[in-house]
Amino acid sequence: MRNSLYKIFEYAYILMALFSLYLVVTNWDLNRERSYMFIIFAVVATGMFFFKRWFRKGVENRSK
Repeated sequence: MRNSLYKIFEYAYILMALFSLYLVVTNWDLNRERSYMFIIFAVVATGMFFFKRWFRKGVENRSK
């Protein structure tokens, strides 16, 4: 149960990154400064996805 919850949160970060990239594309011509902020959010969310994945796999390996 716990591992599936961790996986849900991992993929929530990917969804946040995709939504941020969508906002970048839609707001690029209207407000470029806001688009830069969402690019940073997308990069951070992608990094958090990989960090959470690495951490979850380490916990799984330790408990085996």
